[in-house]
Amino acid sequence: MNAGIGPVPAVESVDLVEHAPAVSVPLPDVVGRALAAARIVDAAPNPYTPGRWSLRAGSKVGAVTVTAPGTGERVTVRVTPKVPVARLFFLLGHSLDPKGPWRDGQVSVAEHSEVLPALAHAVERQVDRALRQGLLQGYRATEETALVVRGRIREAEQIRRRFGMTLPVEVAYDEFTTDIAENRILRAAVERLLRLPGVPREVRRRLSHQRFRLADVSPIVRGQPLPGWQPTRLNSRYHHALHLACAVLDGASAEHAPGGLRVDGFLFDMNKLFEDFVTVALREAFRGTGHTARLQDPHHLDSAAAIRMKPDFVLYGEDGVPCAVADAKYKAEKRDGYPDSDLYQMLAYCTALGLRDGHLVYAKGNASHAAHQVRHAGILLHQHALDLDQEPSALLADIAAVADRMTDAGIGTANTPRV
Repeated sequence: MNAGIGPVPAVESVDLVEHAPAVSVPLPDVVGRALAAARIVDAAPNPYTPGRWSLRAGSKVGAVTVTAPGTGERVTVRVTPKVPVARLFFLLGHSLDPKGPWRDGQVSVAEHSEVLPALAHAVERQVDRALRQGLLQGYRATEETALVVRGRIREAEQIRRRFGMTLPVEVAYDEFTTDIAENRILRAAVERLLRLPGVPREVRRRLSHQRFRLADVSPIVRGQPLPGWQPTRLNSRYHHALHLACAVLDGASAEHAPGGLRVDGFLFDMNKLFEDFVTVALREAFRGTGHTARLQDPHHLDSAAAIRMKPDFVLYGEDGVPCAVADAKYKAEKRDGYPDSDLYQMLAYCTALGLRDGHLVYAKGNASHAAHQVRHAGILLHQHALDLDQEPSALLADIAAVADRMTDAGIGTANTPRV
């Protein structure tokens, strides 16, 4: 025991690696509790040494800064992914826009080896490309009180608010303006990144320039939902920038204040990122085959519809009957194999959907494919392993091989005898 030893001076930054062993670092207790409460990392106090905490990163990667109230103490926690940052952005980009430049891994992350600097760089480059021809303009529905009639009069509102007065008049019209959803989303993403810690000075300078270009666009108030936008031919030059901007703003950011603390940062959940990549890539692999793919499709295990389940990927035939099911698991095979619970889960999916084959797709394994025949059930459970360290073209080829095996396994039900 360390009786009589005072607290260790706190550090200003902590560097962790995704799913690596825990490290012991000196932290203010209020910061350690904040990290644990926000589920940023696994955090536990050292029972023998005051002021020391054991920190272990899980599947969330990125960077956050925690600021303690009163003292103003700041601690930045950076979590580096196991896969190269460029590969991470390929997974992200392909799941957002599989037909875009992401398909061949052309996501510009420059020389940045950390997630947040690379994200800020990629967003700034895409926004710059989108705005090179000037800000996009479009029609925006506007309602206002005016002294002249413009557009149409809102008669019900005029009667309710003006009691028969002629002026002012309540009107509604479509205004052709740059203050549209697309530009507002880009501005919100740029401003969000400018508030985050760890953005390099040069990238921050260029982001400030993009904010200046978008200065006449209305900001989005924090807490309000993002304005809706639809990809069209008219806004096609904005598509890549908008996909990345929405990834910044879709709630993956850590911005909480437990107990008066300030937590600013951005985190990717690798579990969700891998799941999105696998399911979107599989959907693309089956495009044009006459099948319909549904992601996170809700079903029930029991006849009373009391036990809900939601497979990551379900493939339907032209008759609308399920013909394949897959689940993505961001796990690497250990010495004693994959968890048995994954097999039980897939067995339940196959049973409920009436399928004789189920497919589990893992992030890494000792073999690219393994299969397990379930006794007395006629169901074959497949385990596929992807190597995320390989080039994007090879990774997509492996996804195509999984899709081929799902087709080769046979389109049928669990009641169909297996040869």
